[in-house]
Amino acid sequence: MLTRPRLIPCLLLDRDRLVKTVAFRRPRYLGDPLNAARIFNDKAADELMVLDITATDEGRPPNLALIGQLASECFMPLTYGGGIGELTQIRAILRLGVEKVVLGTAAAERPGLLAQAAATFGAQSLCVAIDVRRRLLGGEAVTVRRGRRIIARDAVAWARRLAGEGAGEILLTRIEREGGMQGYDLDLVARVAAAVEIPVIAHGGAGRQEHLAEAILRAGAAGAAAGSLFVYQGRHRAVLLSYVNDADFARLFPPAALPAGSG
Repeated sequence: MLTRPRLIPCLLLDRDRLVKTVAFRRPRYLGDPLNAARIFNDKAADELMVLDITATDEGRPPNLALIGQLASECFMPLTYGGGIGELTQIRAILRLGVEKVVLGTAAAERPGLLAQAAATFGAQSLCVAIDVRRRLLGGEAVTVRRGRRIIARDAVAWARRLAGEGAGEILLTRIEREGGMQGYDLDLVARVAAAVEIPVIAHGGAGRQEHLAEAILRAGAAGAAAGSLFVYQGRHRAVLLSYVNDADFARLFPPAALPAGSG
C-alpha cells in the first residue's frame, strides 16, 4: 500500500495573533488564526499545525480557550505546540480534540516528561520539535528557546534519543532556512529520517511546491510542513492563504514515486 505524504500548513502564534517569522525572528502580523483555520478547512488540508512561538519564553501556559476554538474549527487533524510543560496541560489539550501536541523546550529541560507522556497518552499523541542551527565555528547545534540555547551537538543522536524516550514524530527545522523560501535542508532531513523509525516532518524553507516533494521523495521525510509557502503569494509576499490542489499533488507525487508503507 502506498503512503500518502502529509503536507501540513504550519501557523505561528504570538500572543494569540497569527504571525510569520524569518529564521525565528521578526514576527510579521498576518491576521486571525481562527480565520486561517477555516480557510485551510475549506482547502481540505491534510492537517494543521499551530505553534505558539512566545509562550515558553514568556512563561505563559497554553491558551486552552483559543485551542478549543481552533479544534472546533478544524475538521482535519490538529497539532498544537507552545508553552506545554506538564502532563496536565497535555491531557487538557488532547481532551479539546487536538490530535497531537508538540514538545520542544520541555522535552529537553524537563527530564522524564516525554517518557511519562508517552506512557500516559501514547507516542502517537507526541510530536517533538528539533530545531537545528549552524554553530559559529562550524558544525550544527540542536537548540531550544527559539535557537538561543544549545542542548546538543548532533541532531541525529538527539533524534534517536527522543525516539527512544517515546516521541511518535519529529518536527525537524533548520532555523536559518525558516521563512527564507529557498528550500529545505535536504541533507539534514535525510540524515535524521534515515536514523529513526518514527516519522520525520521537514520544516523550514519551503518556497515552491516542488520543495515539498524534494523533502519527501529525495530526503525521506514522511511529510512536509510549511508556513510561508501556504500564507504568502508572489515575490512581495502578499498575504494569501493557499494549499496544494489535487492536480498539483498528482504532479508532485506520481504513484510510482511514492514509497510503499502502511498507508
